[in-house]
Amino acid sequence: MNQSIFDKEVERRNTGAMKWDVAEGELPMWVADMDFETAPQITEAIVKRAEQGVFGYTMIQDEWYQAYQNWWSSRHGFKIEKDWLIFCTGVVPAISSIVRKMTTVAEKVVVMTPVYNIFFNSIVNNGRNVLESRLKYEDGSYYIDFEDLEEKLSDPQASMLILCNPHNPIGKIWDRETLERIGELCMKHHVLVLSDEIHCDLTKPGTEYIPFVSVSDVCKYNSITCVAPTKTFNLAGIQTAAVIVPDENIRHKVNRGLNTDEVAEPNVFAAIAPVAAFGYGASWLDRLREYLWENRRYAETYIREQIPGIRTVSGEATYLLWIDCTQVTENRPGLCSFLRKETGLYLSDGKEYRNGEGFLRMNLACQRYKVEDGMKRLKAGIEKYCQEYNK
Repeated sequence: MNQSIFDKEVERRNTGAMKWDVAEGELPMWVADMDFETAPQITEAIVKRAEQGVFGYTMIQDEWYQAYQNWWSSRHGFKIEKDWLIFCTGVVPAISSIVRKMTTVAEKVVVMTPVYNIFFNSIVNNGRNVLESRLKYEDGSYYIDFEDLEEKLSDPQASMLILCNPHNPIGKIWDRETLERIGELCMKHHVLVLSDEIHCDLTKPGTEYIPFVSVSDVCKYNSITCVAPTKTFNLAGIQTAAVIVPDENIRHKVNRGLNTDEVAEPNVFAAIAPVAAFGYGASWLDRLREYLWENRRYAETYIREQIPGIRTVSGEATYLLWIDCTQVTENRPGLCSFLRKETGLYLSDGKEYRNGEGFLRMNLACQRYKVEDGMKRLKAGIEKYCQEYNK
């Protein structure tokens, strides 16, 4: 195999990295950030700005808007008007702020589970209630139970749906027909759609996602979309994102909420990193996606051939592998903590995402040798787990 730029080792221990705040010998493959250096053009832009030596209050300039507009036009075939864009310090701060501003205490927010667990925090911590519509899981794939979804949306207390597009942790890209149907149901029942599309650029090579806002006028004018370069280019620590709101009245309220919550002002690097990423990072991203899918192929093949009793869920997006261990666990809890204790492999427990008991989430955005190491640890841990419970 030819050496890739993504095979380069990057030492992250003792750097304050959340992912790598683990014991010696442990292998963290949990939280969703990458072990790769970002695109060199981004580092160059940050270093150039840092060399100025003055880090005063920073404004969003036209280049920031143009970067998002050009990227979504060329990469995703959708034209974003400049007025629709609002800066925010992150997708999660945006979601929490929007929940606070666009719903009221004790109302219900619909989510389709299993889904990104921080959604629950943004809902519950703000005094709202989670209303779960469970995805159907059949033959290794997930589907929306539209009968159940409409029942939940029709609840008079339901005022918002948080959509994950592409869907974390299952790695599914929702097709146009599905998104259109979601949009129609939400409009019918007066439910606002908040779409988290942070994983949109991390798709299988040759496969693209569909922005919810692009599907129809119904979707466009009854939605808020959160996007960012942070997952794509490994910039989570820079605190930069954007909110897309075509409807003028909704946008005014969202803008006021973000400003009231003080999450609408950029730090120096948050203003320039997206410009460099979207302006110069396309070829780097294309290589990254190839590397990530080679990692996925390796992991899926290894599990299929070497670890009987578990299976992977086919994904088209994200660098997260969703692993079905339900045959092994048979409703016995503790597999995730068992694996960490016995092998040092640190994964995310599927139950954190609700409707994910017996599943594991594995982050494959790391050097190939770590994926290989992770697979060996997973195999050893599963074998030991089965021995422990079959005594």
